[in-house]
Amino acid sequence: MSTSEQRPLRILAADDSAVMRSILWKLFLLQKEGRSSELPRMDLCGIARDGVECLEQVKQLCPDVLVLDLEMPKLNGLEVLDRLRLENPDLPVIMCSAYTEHGARSTLEALARGASDYVTKPAGQRDFDAAMRSLSQQLLPRIAALAKNAGREKKKADRGASSDNSQNTKFEEIRSTASSTIEVVVIGLSTGGPSALEQLLPKLPKDFPVPVLIVQHMPKLFTGALAERLDKCCALRVEQAYDNAVIRAGTVWLAPGDAHMEIAPRRAMTNEEDTGAAGRSSRVRLHQQEPLNHCRPSVDYLFFSAARMYGAGTLALVMTGMGADGLNGARAVHEGGGVVLAQDEASSAVWGMPGRVSEAGIANATLPLWGIASALKQRVSEGRPGRSEVAARGASAIAPRREMTHGLL
Repeated sequence: MSTSEQRPLRILAADDSAVMRSILWKLFLLQKEGRSSELPRMDLCGIARDGVECLEQVKQLCPDVLVLDLEMPKLNGLEVLDRLRLENPDLPVIMCSAYTEHGARSTLEALARGASDYVTKPAGQRDFDAAMRSLSQQLLPRIAALAKNAGREKKKADRGASSDNSQNTKFEEIRSTASSTIEVVVIGLSTGGPSALEQLLPKLPKDFPVPVLIVQHMPKLFTGALAERLDKCCALRVEQAYDNAVIRAGTVWLAPGDAHMEIAPRRAMTNEEDTGAAGRSSRVRLHQQEPLNHCRPSVDYLFFSAARMYGAGTLALVMTGMGADGLNGARAVHEGGGVVLAQDEASSAVWGMPGRVSEAGIANATLPLWGIASALKQRVSEGRPGRSEVAARGASAIAPRREMTHGLL
């Protein structure tokens, strides 16, 4: 698909609510008239009232982006999405979800099935102006970003093996230039992030030796549901973070929506909490400071705190997402001697956040999604004894005790 500057982006919407259809029609009419000049012009080429009509209009109208409701008659949003992934797999789909626990879980399922992104429906749809503002801020930038990146599908196939080889070569440079033992992994992502996490985190073993902290741009109901979903498919424990939680290896902490997450030192510690060097003296700090980079939680807050707390022992990973959140924090990690990794363009839903880091020249490596887990395991294992070495040390410690026992006998 191409979206030239000579024509507006063609948007198809599917929603069974007459109120939502009216809001969407008015939103795109104003946008097309140039009220949002920083974005490409967009044309609402069709509005479907149910899932069957949506599939028919996709074939007839050939939209650049589909805005898809979850709850519809005849075929619901998930059923439409399943059909589209077979019939039109390259079409970017933005789910339109109610801000409820059920809506959150259904949205995460849609993202796992191939939806590109989501927006939450305005809470008060009868307040027309407020609903317009909410959707304008949420929906229009996502459409622009996804349409811009839709033309990369052919590039992904074309670059294939040569890109993979170059990324592997780049990662080898990390081993020769970085000397500090990694003590924490911090990750930041946005658009396309839930699906990427579902592919990355299950590849990390239960004995992954350092804690992992993640900022994913999502509302609180959604981050809680995402943590539960990830916990079910991962060997590591995945939890939504809470204030003052002890940071230790074996647990992945996901920042709750609408709260910044930082790593802070612990004031006191019991022997039971002394779980080794990685994460031994740190805790989670949540706070409600103003949004940073228009985001709360912000990746920058997490990365800056990791750089302060762990210095060169920090590994920061920036993955798929819109905007530039995480760029300044990644720069702080880089300047402190830590390792910075970025997801590559071909495997990102939107190469905004990782693209800014890669283009700034502060990434030690820019890697495809499928190769990130191996890179993390390899880099985190450096400077740590392997399993065989640990076993040998254990055997040597036990041997003198056996000799002593024989002597007593």
